[in-house]
Amino acid sequence: MSLSFLLDSTEDLSLSTLKSVKLKKSIIKRLALNGVATIAELGKETDFSIPTVTKIISELIDEGIVFEEGKAGTAGGRRPSQYGINPNACYYLGVEVKLNSINIGLQDFNNSFVKHTENITYSLDNTKESLLSLCSIINQFVADSGVPREKIIGACINLSGRINSRIGFSYSYFFFEEKPLSEIIESQIHIKTFLENDTRAMAYGEYNCGIVQKEKDVIFVNVGWGVGIGIICDGQLYYGKSGYSGEFGHSPVFDNEIICHCGKKGCLETEISGNALVRKFKSALENGSISILSGKKEIDEITVDDILMAIIQNEDTLAIEIMEEIGSELGRFLSMLINIFNPELVILGGALAETDMYLRLPARTAIHKYSLSLVSLDMELKMSALGSKAGVIGACYILRDKLFYSA
Repeated sequence: MSLSFLLDSTEDLSLSTLKSVKLKKSIIKRLALNGVATIAELGKETDFSIPTVTKIISELIDEGIVFEEGKAGTAGGRRPSQYGINPNACYYLGVEVKLNSINIGLQDFNNSFVKHTENITYSLDNTKESLLSLCSIINQFVADSGVPREKIIGACINLSGRINSRIGFSYSYFFFEEKPLSEIIESQIHIKTFLENDTRAMAYGEYNCGIVQKEKDVIFVNVGWGVGIGIICDGQLYYGKSGYSGEFGHSPVFDNEIICHCGKKGCLETEISGNALVRKFKSALENGSISILSGKKEIDEITVDDILMAIIQNEDTLAIEIMEEIGSELGRFLSMLINIFNPELVILGGALAETDMYLRLPARTAIHKYSLSLVSLDMELKMSALGSKAGVIGACYILRDKLFYSA
């Protein structure tokens, strides 16, 4: 049996059914997060009677969610049975939608991957055809996984831009009708679906099993085709009133005539992003600069991946110079955020972060130059540990939290 019923609204449930659902959720959460326990321990921790807990445990065993896991060690007398969670009881589906590809992962109840595929060819366009293609790719991945669809408790779809994850609307992509995008996708893939901003999901992935250790106040900077931030305050994702926090890249900080894809001029990401990297690199080649890519491709055909590989594999001088320029500008504007939020940790992630020190070192120098010294000295700047897996992992952990912590 799937656990998806625990994600459904409890408004229309009878008092007795609501009590049972809440106790099931408490027991499942306890066993999943803290390991095996006896019925006596579960009764004490949930404040329910032994007979009630015994009944719920029996139901969870019949449903394949819980299983008996040996006997507890005691000083003497009859040893009580211990119960643990079945990692195959349900699965989380995380989907990261990028400009030209999709990453998808399926995790079991212990948040371990059972299938993970990156860079599935895809073109993100604001069209119904692109949306149907996304749903088709998800359906194919699920079919190939061998996991029964009814065991997948939910899907979390990461998209860039303005996402209201609470009501399931995307206002940057696929806003075709007055119906939540989450419902539209759910009707196509037949799995309960949630939406999340891509950068926020990446931040949460790093927080749960990435570079974050004990830090509770964290800013994750996603420097990809655009640039956005995910904010974690006191260990919780910060959404803002309508869920649109983190649109750092659309701050109008440059006095240029470059039109951002949001429609405004001078946005931060017009000079600090993968898009800016490609534009600056091509302009330099057109003005006579030399690169390892010179002559290998027509200038118009050069992509951000070509430039990143030129840095990572060949230490291309021109590409490094432009990357360091972007890193320095990034650090200058990050210093404002650091002065405002006073975070314990700032993480650099996204495609451009794959160049590591060529982005990190100039960013760090600029942060120390422009931020308040007492603030920047009390903060660490680190690179993403999860890399391209951060978004999918974060999506799966967001689904886990919806199961364990939703009202």
